[in-house]
Amino acid sequence: MRNPSVLLLLAALGVSANALGDETSLSPAAPDAVALQTTGGKLQVTIDRDKVDLAGHSLEVKLSRVAEKVRLKVIGESGTVLAELEQAFKGAAAGTPLVVTWKPSSDEQVARIEVWGHDADGFYAGVAVIPWNVSIPHEEVNFETNSDVIRASEVPKLDASLTKIKEALAKHQELGSIALFIAGHTDTVGSPEHNLTLSQKRARAIASWFRGRGLKIPVAYEGLGESSPLVKSGDEVDEPKNRRVDYILSLEPPRWTTSNGPVAWKAL
Repeated sequence: MRNPSVLLLLAALGVSANALGDETSLSPAAPDAVALQTTGGKLQVTIDRDKVDLAGHSLEVKLSRVAEKVRLKVIGESGTVLAELEQAFKGAAAGTPLVVTWKPSSDEQVARIEVWGHDADGFYAGVAVIPWNVSIPHEEVNFETNSDVIRASEVPKLDASLTKIKEALAKHQELGSIALFIAGHTDTVGSPEHNLTLSQKRARAIASWFRGRGLKIPVAYEGLGESSPLVKSGDEVDEPKNRRVDYILSLEPPRWTTSNGPVAWKAL
């Protein structure tokens, strides 16, 4: 996956920074929203989720008015502040991409990034970014050749995986609407077309099994065939590490790009 899953929490903060200081709070909104409309149409703050680079410690902000500065706070899973800074952009024109970078105090996973854009007139608006997804470790289900039928011998593996999924959901329930995404993969033995279809069927079979065992959250699946291997290989290579299925809990569809293009998740 090239991009993190990112939920944008937006708040209407169209007030003078001098009037309310830092006491204004953030409130949740739709995951797909990217812009913030402040009172009176004074200021919009936009963050492109594709430009949120957790590994590179940077993101891109745009303000709808002449920019004065951007304040940023990065918070880890333990609640520790990993970075807090203020970056000046005095006189940057409206709509200019403002790149903000930070140096984290540790390698702890980021739980939340608070971004505050200030315009030249003293107004400000805030956006909270929650980059979150979890890959569930599991033992791979073994299917018979060219089959998507889950055999009785493989059920204990799925039972163990379901327990881990439920534990992760309980731990992170405060995040809101979490979904399970299941991606199937194959090695290069067989034609790419056959492998794509087979991986789709197997991913759907596992998704249906979880649903049938009472998993209530949204579940989506897709087969990637041989287009996203863990181990690069030539054609007709029997590579066990490439025969796998990913179980991903996420706040929004993972933005996964393969050699066949972006993944189009299918709701169960």
